[in-house]
Amino acid sequence: MQEISKEISSTFLSVGNQSDLGLESTLQELSLYNFSVEISCTGVEVAQFLEKNPLLPGAILVEAGKYVGMISRRRLLEFLIRPLGQELFHQPLRILYSYARTGVLLLADTTPILTAMQLALKRMPELLAEPVVVQTDLDTYKLLDMQELNIASWQIRGIETQVRYERSQAQMIQNDKMASLGRLVDGVAHEILDPVNFIWGNLTHVSSYSQDLIKLVAAYEKQLTSTSFEIIKIKQEIEFDFLEEDLTKALASIRNGAERLNKLVTGLQNFCHIDDVYPKPADLHACLDSIVLLINSSIQGEIEIVKDYGRLPLVYCFIGQLNQVFMNIISQSVDTLLDESVRQQLNPESHTAKPQIVITTKVISQEATIPEGLSSRLVSIRIADNGPEMSQQLQQQILESFSVEKRADKETSLAVSYRIVTARHGGNLNFRSTPGKGTEFEVLLPLV
Repeated sequence: MQEISKEISSTFLSVGNQSDLGLESTLQELSLYNFSVEISCTGVEVAQFLEKNPLLPGAILVEAGKYVGMISRRRLLEFLIRPLGQELFHQPLRILYSYARTGVLLLADTTPILTAMQLALKRMPELLAEPVVVQTDLDTYKLLDMQELNIASWQIRGIETQVRYERSQAQMIQNDKMASLGRLVDGVAHEILDPVNFIWGNLTHVSSYSQDLIKLVAAYEKQLTSTSFEIIKIKQEIEFDFLEEDLTKALASIRNGAERLNKLVTGLQNFCHIDDVYPKPADLHACLDSIVLLINSSIQGEIEIVKDYGRLPLVYCFIGQLNQVFMNIISQSVDTLLDESVRQQLNPESHTAKPQIVITTKVISQEATIPEGLSSRLVSIRIADNGPEMSQQLQQQILESFSVEKRADKETSLAVSYRIVTARHGGNLNFRSTPGKGTEFEVLLPLV
């Protein structure tokens, strides 16, 4: 066998780190072949070299060191069996390549492996086995064998499946915990609601009885020509004038307290609602009101909550899970604003607006900015605060927690909320944070 031409460079295989492949792995982590030949070489010389190196998928063609194209081992063999193929094999590769030229998939080495696999599979059927040309820098090109890409892709798909499985398991555990907690709280709320209803039901009668007794005392005073010393003494001891005036106020205060407790317990029952197998129509405004009522104790008047409700129809949803979503988002805003309130107290010279959360609801129509696949009519629930802007690092962490391509070390409440809105309700959860305007979360739910 003739000695290979000096114009053909020696084979170099850059070995990747397949054992450490992840969802974000790129082509530069795979094993790539660096075998380039000048286009002035003959097909015979290249064929002889490929025969000695059976693992080489092909050759990078260059002219004066500049990339021209690629010819695969398979294409060379196909060309050899054609009529007059053997004669052309002794001609320079320039002539051979002009006949055997096919489409080449050229990708940067920073291309994700899964993206490269998708692009490779979009090629014509006769090109599916062709190697991929990978550009590692400005003037360096290498070959990636399709078998190598296939193995790496399947490995990453396995990791992705494992991530989805772990997240589904975590979600099932979370749902089970919420259901157990919901049943427990619902039982406690029911036990509280019974005596509250007893107090509420008897307040009307107590109020009526007290008014009747006061009328009776007044009637006796009118009929008696002279009041005995003993009666006068008792009225002074019990401060009858004050008692008569304050009794009505005391009963009204008891009524108000019982009403607030009734609303609180009812809101607690609504928040811990256990969802059925199928979605049911629900009043989102009642859901939001219940959550605002529950967090009033934590904000202690330091945060102003503004409700800008539009006209919403009943929305078919899993209201128990949406309660969790709205509570997670509002709690995120409350924590941010309480931290900001403490900072303002430590620095009283800073003149900033009072911490505020604005809840806006409305029905919107499909627009270009709304993700494809959603209903043409959507319910928009926006929860915005006027706190400081989120750091870029925190925003990136939130976005990564929304993506299945990232394996989170810890499941976050916003990540759970995102999957409830998207996977369970076919909607979307967006957020943005801008300097001077705070942070806004928007939940989009389709109307059926």
